[in-house]
Parts: sequence; C-alpha cells; structure tokens
Amino acid sequence: MTRAALLACVVLVSFGARAADGGSEPITVAHSGSQPSVSGSNQRFAGQVRIDPLFQPKAPSRLSGGRVTFEPGARTAWHTHPLGQTLIVTSGRGWIQAWGEQKQEIAAGDVVSIPAGVKHWHGATSTTGMTHIALQEALDSENVNWREQVTDGQYRQP
Repeated sequence: MTRAALLACVVLVSFGARAADGGSEPITVAHSGSQPSVSGSNQRFAGQVRIDPLFQPKAPSRLSGGRVTFEPGARTAWHTHPLGQTLIVTSGRGWIQAWGEQKQEIAAGDVVSIPAGVKHWHGATSTTGMTHIALQEALDSENVNWREQVTDGQYRQP
C-alpha cells in the first residue's frame, strides 16, 4: 500500500469515527442571564428565593441545573430527589438538614451530595444569604418530589 493510499484510509476512518461519536451536533453556549429568573413559589419555598434556570435535560441526558439564591431566612420545603442531588455552594452561608438528623452548615466552595430518596431541606442561615448551583437527574420526567414546609421550629433548631 502506498503512502497516499494509507493516508486516504486514515482520513476516511477519522471521518467515520467522528460521525459515529456524534460529532455532527454543535456545542451550545447558554449565556448568563439568557433565561429569565423566577421567584420560588410559596408552596415549595419559604422567604425570598430566586431561581435562575441554567439548563434542562437534552436526551439522552437526564441532568438539569439551576442557580438558586436564598435571602437570609429563606429555605426550601422538605423534598426528595428520585436520583439524588448535588449542590455547589457559590456564595454565602446556608444550612442543610436530612429528616431526623442534625442541621449542617454549608458555605461557599462546599459541595453537598444528597442521596436518592433522602428527605431534606436547604436554604440560607437566618442572618446570611446563600446561592448554590443545584444539579439533579430526572426519573420518569420527575427530578423532585415536594413535601411539607419546614416549620419555623425545625428551621431554628440547632
């Protein structure tokens, strides 16, 4: 086989591999602020909460993400995630608590891994706001199961 024929085979195999790897789909960039913010609903949150959607799942992925900002004293209701959740705290200080366990403090730079099905809440401390990026996967199109509100007594307990 000549050098030219060998080079042609390598080029053809490379193009075939690119197509097989799904290389024909372009990279997309969602610029900060390109999706409108929404306020956290009173059924799912207490206090002032702003949600900035970052991305939704694009098949075959089931992963979605959002940036959630809690003003001091704001928090989620109790909830679970069918496939778990990861929180990346980007600013401030907050609290997280699993049902039946002690509340834990979280701060900027912390990464929190919440296992599938664990009933929990998270939010800002009573005096300091907090922002985190929330990442979760959907199971049968559901990524969260909302429960009852966290009472003021539950929120304030050490």
